[in-house]
Amino acid sequence: MNDVILSRIAEALTWTGRYVERADATGRILDAYLHRLLEDPWRDEDVACRSLYAILGVDAGSERVDMQQVLDQLAFDARSTCSIEGALGAARLNARSAREAVSSEMWECLNSTWHALADQRLAARRTGPYAYLELVRRRAALFFGLADSTMSRDDSWRFVVLGRSLERVDMTVRLLSVRVLDAAHAPDWPTLLSASGADEAYARVYGGFGDTPRVAEFLLLDRDFPRSALHALTTAEECLAALGRPRQDPARRPIGRMRTRLEYLDLAALEEQLPLLLRDLQQACTASAEAVAERFFPYQGPVEWAQEGA
Repeated sequence: MNDVILSRIAEALTWTGRYVERADATGRILDAYLHRLLEDPWRDEDVACRSLYAILGVDAGSERVDMQQVLDQLAFDARSTCSIEGALGAARLNARSAREAVSSEMWECLNSTWHALADQRLAARRTGPYAYLELVRRRAALFFGLADSTMSRDDSWRFVVLGRSLERVDMTVRLLSVRVLDAAHAPDWPTLLSASGADEAYARVYGGFGDTPRVAEFLLLDRDFPRSALHALTTAEECLAALGRPRQDPARRPIGRMRTRLEYLDLAALEEQLPLLLRDLQQACTASAEAVAERFFPYQGPVEWAQEGA
C-alpha cells in the first residue's frame, strides 16, 4: 500500500479510538449528573445543565436549559461528534475506512451498536436515558476489550490506544477544569468521581468516597487507575515510542514532559498549581495531537475538537 493509504488508515484508527472514548466519557458524565438530580430534586437543573455544557465546551446560551435539551444535544444528535450518537457514528465510519486493520469482532461491535441506538433513543424518550447510556458504556468497554484481545500489538493497535489515551486526558482535564475554574457551574467532588468512572477505585484507595480536593490528586496522579491523566499520558508516550518517535519528537516531547512533571509533582503544591497544570495538560495534548497529524497524516491538518462535523 502507498503512503497516503497507510496514512489514512492510521488516522482512521486514531480517531476511532478517540471517538469511542469520547462517547463513553460523555455517557458517564451524563449518567452521573442524571443520578445526582434524582438524588437531590431540589438541585437547580439549569445550573447542572450549564455545568455539563461547560465540561464539554458547548455554549449554553442565555435561555434556561433543562436535561431533555442537554440529552438531545449531547446524547442524541447524530450530526455532531460532541454528542454520543455523533461520536459513535464517526467511530463507525472511521473503522469502516480501516476495515482491514480492525478485527471483525471490533467492527461488529461498533456496527451493531450504531444500529441499536435508534431503538434505544426512542425508548429513552419514554422511560428515561439510563438504558441508552448503559448500552454506550458497555459497548465502549467491549470495543476496547476486543481491541486488546483480538488485535496484534502492532502499529494499528497502537494508533487506536493512542487516540483513546489522548481523549482520556482531555476529558479528565475538562472535568477538573470546570470544578476548579468555573465555580458557578462546578460539579461536586462525588459527581466528578462518578463522571470519571472512578468512584469505586477512589474508595478502595482512600477508604471512602470523595468529597475533598484529594479527588483531583487521584484523577491526575494515580499510577494504577487507567483514566488518570498520568496513566493515560504514560500509555500515550509508550505508543509513540513504539511507533518510532524519539524523545525529542514534537509528538512525544510534550507528552513526556507532562508525564515527568506529574510524576515528580509536589503534592503540597498541587492545589495552588492546579489551574496552570490543567491548562498545560490540555495544551500538551493538543500539541501532541497536531504533531501526530503532521507526522502520520500529512495530507491534511488535524481536526479541532469543538468544530468537528459528523
